[in-house]
Amino acid sequence: MTASNTTPDSDDRQDGDDRPPPARFAFDGSTWREIAHLLANLPLALLGFVYVAFAIFTGVGLSVTVVGLPLLAAGLMGARAIGIADRARARKLLGVRIDEPSPPHGRGRARGLIPWVRSRLKDPVAWRAVLYACIRLPWGVLTFTVTLVGLFVLWPVLAFIVRGLANADRAMVRGLLSPSDELERRIAELESDRGLVVDTAAADLRRIERDLHDGAQARLVALAMGLGLAKEKLSGDALDTAAAAAMVDEAHGEVKLALQELRDLARGIHPAVLTDRGLDAALSAVASRCTAPVAVTVDLRTRPAEAIEGIAYFTVSELLQNVSKHAKASKVSVDVWRRDSRLLIQVVDDGRGGARLDAGSGMAGLAERLGAVDGLFALDSPVGGPTTVTAELPWRERGAR
Repeated sequence: MTASNTTPDSDDRQDGDDRPPPARFAFDGSTWREIAHLLANLPLALLGFVYVAFAIFTGVGLSVTVVGLPLLAAGLMGARAIGIADRARARKLLGVRIDEPSPPHGRGRARGLIPWVRSRLKDPVAWRAVLYACIRLPWGVLTFTVTLVGLFVLWPVLAFIVRGLANADRAMVRGLLSPSDELERRIAELESDRGLVVDTAAADLRRIERDLHDGAQARLVALAMGLGLAKEKLSGDALDTAAAAAMVDEAHGEVKLALQELRDLARGIHPAVLTDRGLDAALSAVASRCTAPVAVTVDLRTRPAEAIEGIAYFTVSELLQNVSKHAKASKVSVDVWRRDSRLLIQVVDDGRGGARLDAGSGMAGLAERLGAVDGLFALDSPVGGPTTVTAELPWRERGAR
């Protein structure tokens, strides 16, 4: 039987359409992959069922003993691994677009045997994988038998039969092995975002420690030594007031530099003007340090939560630093306003453009930080300019928890 003129699956369905491909009278690459999947169902289903019967059922049977529940928890971990392999096979042979579920809840927090066992026993993904392994054995016998017979007896209608069985397999995989719902996928995103937030906080702490050690701390040490030498000049038999005065004057200069460095460091942690007067005044202060004239417009009737306000401030601050370092702009505008439940920020400069969101760049870091708090970051920077950066943050009322 020759293939018909029907186009492949990837061509006769639009992008993003995850419906099962229609049955058709053709033996193309997709059909042969489906045949391979159906023939592999029986041996893989047999292995999966034997594992479940031994590990899970044994764990349940011994649950009245000390080792029963840990054995059951370990068996569920293995069932999760079987699910990973089955999802990979379905992606490769059936073209099923399916995400990986999030890790078991409590991973990273559960320390000790009891919390570990509890988190595994409450894992819905693992239990669905166990159910899939049990259902797949009779299904594997059916699909293997029908497909094998069809290859030698039902060749004229085999393409129809294979497509129908494969579509049933697709539905089974989506129903039992996919993330349970949108919340499951959101948990996975938050797990990733939490790691980013922790890494960012650790990097900020290291920066503050380095700035204190190399800046203000070093100056204060030099100040103490200078004042100690001045004290020696003013005491004892050899009174040298001129040298002591010079040392005190030098120490006074060190004090002023140390104070300025401490102010700069405090501004980098959380500026006092932001706490006292809000975004309008704080962003105006940041704009005054930019190398290009900046027009700041803040249209907010109320102030957002402290955390959101701080993120907005540091986002604009870093964007204006980028303008000063790279843009060669003659004018910049900063607009901040609220739309429904979002805080919007837009920074536009008429510089040379060409900014990119490549991994490792400052812009990429900003995008990651905003994404970690359910924010958005958009960059439009053609070569030659202008550059427009739009950021969104979730609005939370001040004082709300």
